[in-house]
Amino acid sequence: MTVNRRDVFAALLGAGSTLALARSARAEFEGPLLRGVEAGEDFWLATDAYVYGYPLVTMEMTRRIITNVASPVGTHGPMGQFIKLREYPDASFRDVTAPNADTLYTTAFIDVGDEPWVISIPDMKDRYFLFPMLDGWTNVFQVPGKRTTGDKAQTYAITGPGWKGTLPAGIKEYKSPTSIVWILGRIYCTGTREDYAAVHGLQDECKLVPLSSYGKPYTPPPGKVDASIDMKTAVREQVNAMDAVAYFTLLAQLLKRNPPAAADAPELAKFAKIGLEPGKDFDSSKLDAAFTKRIPEFAFNRIMLQFKIGKAIRNKNGWAFDSQTGIYGTDYPNRALVTAIGLGANRTQDAVYPTSLKDADGRDYEGKNKYVMRFAKGQLPPVAGFWSLTMYDADYFFVQNPINRYSISARQNLKANSDGSVDLYVQKDSPGPDKESNWLPAPAGKFVLMLRMYWPNEKSPSILNDTWTVPPVRKVSSS
Repeated sequence: MTVNRRDVFAALLGAGSTLALARSARAEFEGPLLRGVEAGEDFWLATDAYVYGYPLVTMEMTRRIITNVASPVGTHGPMGQFIKLREYPDASFRDVTAPNADTLYTTAFIDVGDEPWVISIPDMKDRYFLFPMLDGWTNVFQVPGKRTTGDKAQTYAITGPGWKGTLPAGIKEYKSPTSIVWILGRIYCTGTREDYAAVHGLQDECKLVPLSSYGKPYTPPPGKVDASIDMKTAVREQVNAMDAVAYFTLLAQLLKRNPPAAADAPELAKFAKIGLEPGKDFDSSKLDAAFTKRIPEFAFNRIMLQFKIGKAIRNKNGWAFDSQTGIYGTDYPNRALVTAIGLGANRTQDAVYPTSLKDADGRDYEGKNKYVMRFAKGQLPPVAGFWSLTMYDADYFFVQNPINRYSISARQNLKANSDGSVDLYVQKDSPGPDKESNWLPAPAGKFVLMLRMYWPNEKSPSILNDTWTVPPVRKVSSS
């Protein structure tokens, strides 16, 4: 692991506020911490193995739940079939946290372990889009889209780690490192009735078929429904509820069809001591039975600790974002953190998501106050794609408001001040008819802000190289 254990221990001892633990829960946290430290090297090895495998286990549990239907419905669809979200969610939507009101998703899970799958993307007609492809470890191994491959029609064969063969002419191969592949297509949409119709047409032109059926009439088979799968409990809660034996048993099974990267070999060699070896079933006899309940709790707290000690986290002006998403290398703690809080994250070249929980003075955002976010002249978010500022309540859901506006961006025809600066008004009540174009409605209680930046500039000014920073949000008055 890239994190020094002594640093972890020191940081965990003072992690009450960092991990947002209530005072009443801190004693419960410190108990497992101290027992973990006292347990010795095998406990740390098991913790390392848990953190290492967290993305693969989470991806599999996500796949099971999303694909456990007979036909596409809502945010679910069988293996090998596109799920097409047709409109932006409103304030009643509770399926996933932190939804967006900028792109319509076209997504699918496929298994390329036995046969390649062919994806065809239509001519997007100068519209911004991206179709990132994630392997089982949550790495974005390819990302066709306007930034990388242009907006003309394109076709790819996604092949598995051991596949060798010949593809039809005109089809480019994208080799997945794992059998599990998650396609997370996003197509920009303004949200008007006319633009919805245009994007729906593009979604319907996206095709996904097994290689053996390419160029032939193809009707996908109905999905297989497993009644034993819990479809109500959140994925993260289900993963975190596993004891260590169940967790490592599943991880060992997944490793057989989703091989680790070559760079992982030194880390994996250590795990044999606790019964975890690639290509073999988990040998639970090598794991101390006393660890089975303690490892998951301790390891997950360690994952969340990356907010405090993770080298990839950047924090300025009350805004924080992970600067290394989509491709993680051997930074296993950061990979696990992104899995826990933002599964499916893009490469930073495609999108970054600075998030703010507190105003410029370090105080929680509250609807009883009024706030202003000011962009200096010429300093709106520097992107080649688009940007938006989204409002969420404290639970990361959209906020009901009288103008049904959940995010604000350049498509609201923002009004500039006389000096060329642009003010965004973040508050519960209207700032007045002359300022409503720049108004992001807030709830009565606490809230969270997220700035989405798609295709951020790679050259200055850029958030990627710290030559541009998100401006602070300042409280200007309170009711």
